[in-house]
Parts: sequence; C-alpha cells; structure tokens
Amino acid sequence: MVTTKRTHPAREIALMGLLFAMAMALSVAESLLPVLPMLPPGFKLGLSNIVTMYALFMLGVRKGLTIAVLKSCFVLLTRAPVAAFLSLCGGLASVLCMALLAKVGGLRRDYLLLSVVGALAHNTGQMFACALVMGSGLVFYYLPVLIVSGVVMGIVTGVVLKVVMPYINKLNRN
Repeated sequence: MVTTKRTHPAREIALMGLLFAMAMALSVAESLLPVLPMLPPGFKLGLSNIVTMYALFMLGVRKGLTIAVLKSCFVLLTRAPVAAFLSLCGGLASVLCMALLAKVGGLRRDYLLLSVVGALAHNTGQMFACALVMGSGLVFYYLPVLIVSGVVMGIVTGVVLKVVMPYINKLNRN
C-alpha cells in the first residue's frame, strides 16, 4: 500500500501552537534581561524572531506571517496597542522581505544574510509605523542607530537559528 506524506490539520495546529508558545517564552525571557546602560534605546535581542524565521524557512510564508501576527497579538495583550502596531508593522515587513529575498535571490538557506535583512526590515517597518503614529518624519533621524543594531542582532539571531535548527526540527518530525 502506497501512502503519501500529508500533514494533518491537527498536527499543523499543534506545531504552530508550540512555535507560538516558544516565541512568547523567548519574548518574556528577553524582557526579564536587564537593560545595559551603554546600549541605545530600542536595542532588543529579538530572540522570538528566531521562531518566526524558522516558521518562514521551514513551513512557508503563510506560517511565518501567522507567527508574526500572533506575536503582535501577544504584544497587544501584554503591552499596549501602539506597541502591538509597531510589532505588527515590523514583523510583517521582516517576514515579507526575507521571503522575497529567499525566493528572488535564491538565498533559501543563507540564514545569516536573511536574518540581517529581516532585522533591518523589522526596524524600518517599525520606524514607518512610528512616523505614522507620531505624525512626524523626525523619527527617521534615529534610523542609523537602528540599522547598526539591526545588523548586529540580525547576525546574532541568524547564528542562533543555525545552531538550534536541528533541535527545532525535532518538533516537525513524525
């Protein structure tokens, strides 16, 4: 008897639930870390973005976007509507830019470069959202600081993703 490998809807929902729980746990853990005084405001590790990147690269664009939206809902529940809007704009920009670059640029497995691009898109998306909320383009003066932090943290999250990928893949095995 020949069987085709199909994903069951319940299994997909369970996997997405596990990924979302991991993203929430990483977000909470990151918020518990002390703020270092020498770092500029807005500098975050972005550890939960590792889960979003995994969903995007291993499960597809739709699942990556779903995790980004769910993370924004979590921000809405734990922080504020403005923070959720910034999270949503940054997350969607990040996932869409990484997906586009992976598809058009043929960089499907270059996690480091895709992570840096995703971090830069995330910061830029948040800056546009911030400009919209504040009604001023003056926020873009802070963009160079966020570009530097985006490159640094994009490298960190890209390296971490590559290291933990085999362990996260165990969630997606039969």
